[in-house]
Amino acid sequence: MSLELLTILDQDGKAQKGKDPNLPATELQKLYRLMVATRALDDRGLALQRQGRIGFYLQSTGQEASHLGAAYALKDSDWLFPAYRQPGILLLRQVPIEKVICEWFGNAGDTSKGRQMPVHYSFRQANFVSISSPIGTQLTQAAGAGMAARIRGDDTVFMTFCGDGGTSSNDFHTGLNFAAVYKAPVVFVVENNGWAISVPSSKQTCSESMAVKAEAYGMPGVRVDGNDILAVYRVCKEAVDRARRGEGPTLVETVTYRMASHSSSDDAARYRDAKEFEAWKKRDPITRFQLYLKGKKLWTEAFEQECVEGAKAAIQTAVNAAEAQSNPPIDSMFDDVYMSLTPQLKEQREHLRDLVAKGSVGADIGAFPL
Repeated sequence: MSLELLTILDQDGKAQKGKDPNLPATELQKLYRLMVATRALDDRGLALQRQGRIGFYLQSTGQEASHLGAAYALKDSDWLFPAYRQPGILLLRQVPIEKVICEWFGNAGDTSKGRQMPVHYSFRQANFVSISSPIGTQLTQAAGAGMAARIRGDDTVFMTFCGDGGTSSNDFHTGLNFAAVYKAPVVFVVENNGWAISVPSSKQTCSESMAVKAEAYGMPGVRVDGNDILAVYRVCKEAVDRARRGEGPTLVETVTYRMASHSSSDDAARYRDAKEFEAWKKRDPITRFQLYLKGKKLWTEAFEQECVEGAKAAIQTAVNAAEAQSNPPIDSMFDDVYMSLTPQLKEQREHLRDLVAKGSVGADIGAFPL
């Protein structure tokens, strides 16, 4: 057990000797492009909420390296049980941007049929399990899935995320305890971004770190610089490989910072010191990785423009397509309840359809309450 903060890139983007994972140039540029696109997606999502075009948004600004570096260590066949601040993984797994944005609007193109809050995605084709608002529930789900995979002999690893606040949930204890006892192939990633809404990490725990909590559960715990994408990748790759070998789970604490407010319903300026924010702003993970790419002659102004403008254009096209879609049909609320609808539900559905046809209900369906 080590409390040392593992890092590879210094603030000038230079890799420490012997620590660079030496990823291929095309993969390094791909990761940078994904980081830029993730931030552009976040910027547009918040703008749409402020314009009143969607009801809610939650950003991952400043945490792009943390979740992209972690998920990049997985195979496409591995599963993710996310929290709600890892949108870059959807882009990494090639989920169409239009599908992502349709979820914000909760329209007919939304895979969740408008039943979830915005940014609470679920994409089966990407092995990306539904995000839920209750804190920590995904940890026990990932542990259970990992236990099942081990029993079946599947060559699958499960990665799950939570914030520093999630370590105070009962599911944190339950998930880590079961996973360790049954040697489930799970990587638990705690994105310690300093704040659980307005509660600072210092009031969240008296432990020296989040990673040290792993010792009590009988698994390795690692602290890594969450703004260093190469360090996050390297640590998580080792944890993923360990899990795949049947050696059980690992707890990874990525030390990062939430640059934005908790959500579009929050104002971090009311409880967060401006000096703290400015200090972390200088440690921007995108800027740091950009400097690294510059040193390897993999970044140019033309490449930057391609990344930025390409992301903005793709997002704009997706927004246009999403806004053109209608709301989900009202009677879709009866779908997916049972494999076969009961006679009572069939009767209720027909009654609802009749009311809609008469104009008695339906005009305000689809409006998000926040």
